[in-house]
Amino acid sequence: MREMSVDLRLTGSRGYHPGRSYPLRTLWLVVEALVFLNPLMPLYAPKRWLLRLFGARIGRGVLIKPAVHIKYPWRLIIGDHSWVGERAWIDNMEDVVIGDHVVISQGAYLCTGNHDWSDPGMPLSPRPIRVERGAWVGAFAKVGPGVTVAAESVLVLGAVCARDTDPGIVYRGNPAEPVRVRHINPTPSPFSTTPGL
Repeated sequence: MREMSVDLRLTGSRGYHPGRSYPLRTLWLVVEALVFLNPLMPLYAPKRWLLRLFGARIGRGVLIKPAVHIKYPWRLIIGDHSWVGERAWIDNMEDVVIGDHVVISQGAYLCTGNHDWSDPGMPLSPRPIRVERGAWVGAFAKVGPGVTVAAESVLVLGAVCARDTDPGIVYRGNPAEPVRVRHINPTPSPFSTTPGL
C-alpha cells in the first residue's frame, strides 16, 4: 500500500466563487449578526425583506425564527408558507432550494459544503440541496451535500441524511434509513391553529 499524504498547502478555491463581492459578503455578516442570529428579533416580515434585498427568493408567509444562520442569501430559495426553526443553519455555499410548506426544525443543519478528500490539497467540492414540498427536516437533523429531501418525506429528530429520500417516507438514524410511510390525515385536527404572521 502506498503512503498517503495530505498537504493542505496545496489547497485553494480551484474555481469556486461565493457569488458576491467581499464587501457585500461582509455587509451580510453584519446584517445576519444584528437581525438573523439575534435571539431578540422575532419579527418575520423584516427578515423576509432583508433576505430578498440580498438576493434570496422568498415566498409568501415564510417564517424565519430567531438565531437562524444563513451563509449566502443569494443562494437561497424558499417557497410559500415554509418555516425555518430556531438555530437552524443553512450552510449554502451552493444553492439550497426549499419548497412550499416545508418545515426546517430547530437546530437542523443543511450542509452544501464538502472537500475532495482524494486530492492531497482537499479543495472545495460543494453541491446543492433540495427540500421538496411538504417535507419536514426534524430538529437537529442533518442534510448533506447533493441531497434531495423528497416531497412529504420526514427526517426525524437527529437523523443524518447523506442520500436522497423517497417521497412520503419517514427516515431516522445515522445514516438515515426508511422506517415507515408517512400518513397525512385528509382533514386538520380540531386543535390545529394558524401561527400569527
